[in-house]
Amino acid sequence: MASDKGDPGQKSQKFWENFMKTLFFISALTSVIAVFLICIFLFAGGIPAMFKIGLFEFIFGRKWAPNDVPPLFGILPMIMGSIYITGGAIAVGVPTGILTAAYMARLCPQNLYRVLKPAVGVLAGIPSIVYGFFGMVVIVPLVSQVFSANGNTILSASILLGIMILPTVIGISETAIRAVPESYYEGSLALGASNEWSIFFVILPAAKSGILAAVILGVGRAIGETMAVIMVAGGQPRLPNSILDGVRTLTANIVTEMPYAADLHREALIATGVVLFVFILIINLLVALLKRGGN
Repeated sequence: MASDKGDPGQKSQKFWENFMKTLFFISALTSVIAVFLICIFLFAGGIPAMFKIGLFEFIFGRKWAPNDVPPLFGILPMIMGSIYITGGAIAVGVPTGILTAAYMARLCPQNLYRVLKPAVGVLAGIPSIVYGFFGMVVIVPLVSQVFSANGNTILSASILLGIMILPTVIGISETAIRAVPESYYEGSLALGASNEWSIFFVILPAAKSGILAAVILGVGRAIGETMAVIMVAGGQPRLPNSILDGVRTLTANIVTEMPYAADLHREALIATGVVLFVFILIINLLVALLKRGGN
């Protein structure tokens, strides 16, 4: 009987192990179910509208005029607006973020790092509406003054979104750079390379997987941003001819018109969400293929 004294403890331990396994499984399953339900809602509400309007007319139509008779639901201007603004945000935010991360991880003095790190964290916590207000009162007037044009443009939105994605790019890139073994850096220095050369041609290539993840998360933040873009991009559903034109993005189109939309108009806005969802899936797929090819 004495040999059985440990049985209750073993049973209790086994129970908690099984409980935690079940809890983890339910948590993971919840995430999958949430994505599945979102897909069902979007595709069930959006795909029929695409065929009612005409798939080609919906995707490649150049005019969005739901109040016309008959109404026109062409989202090409919004697609191009999203692409231009996201591309501009990448051009502004990604190089700045990666260079800042490299500086913070390898070159920054400790005293200055204690200031920079919290500052980047503060940038991440600022609400989008505050960024939008900053864009309205600072960036838009500045662009208007420099280019003698309306300041609510692609350029203004790109600069603002470039600032907004900085915390994401900096934080993840810095972690990836710090994860590179120190022997890589020391070996490069031992071969006669300078600090800067070692960082650019040894450390950054070795951290490319994490940096690529940072860029993709930054792109996701940029393409999904709504309120700040509405406040600085102009909101015109038209095909832009230059970076000094105002545009409307896919997300801005949904937010602007969904409160009063009905019937086919509402279904067309849901279909716009489907296009945005597919667009993000394509970006993630391309990144996965690039990472696989790089390995």
